[in-house]
Amino acid sequence: MNRIIETPKVSEILKEEFMEPLDISAYKLAREIHVPVSRIQDILHDRRKITVDTSLRLAKYFGVSDSYFLDIQNDIDLRNAKMNMEEEIESIQTYHYA
Repeated sequence: MNRIIETPKVSEILKEEFMEPLDISAYKLAREIHVPVSRIQDILHDRRKITVDTSLRLAKYFGVSDSYFLDIQNDIDLRNAKMNMEEEIESIQTYHYA
C-alpha cells in the first residue's frame, strides 16, 4: 500500500517553526527584514513562493543558512512535481552511455 504523506507548505514551516514560537507577527517580520507586509502575508497564505531575496532576508533574521528557506521551497516544489508528473517521468527511457 502506498501511503502519501502530505507535503508541508513553506507557509506552515515559517509560521509554526519560526514566527509562532518567537511570537513574531507578519507586520513585525516584514518591518525587521525590510519588505512589504503584503509579501509576508502572501507567503503565509500560499499566494507567493519564497524567492532568493526573501530567503536571504529570512535567513539573516532567523540565523539560519542563506539557502534554508529557498531549499525548503525547492524541495516542496520538486516533491509536488514528481507526484504530478509520475507517469510521464516513468515513461522516459534512461540514456545508456557507451
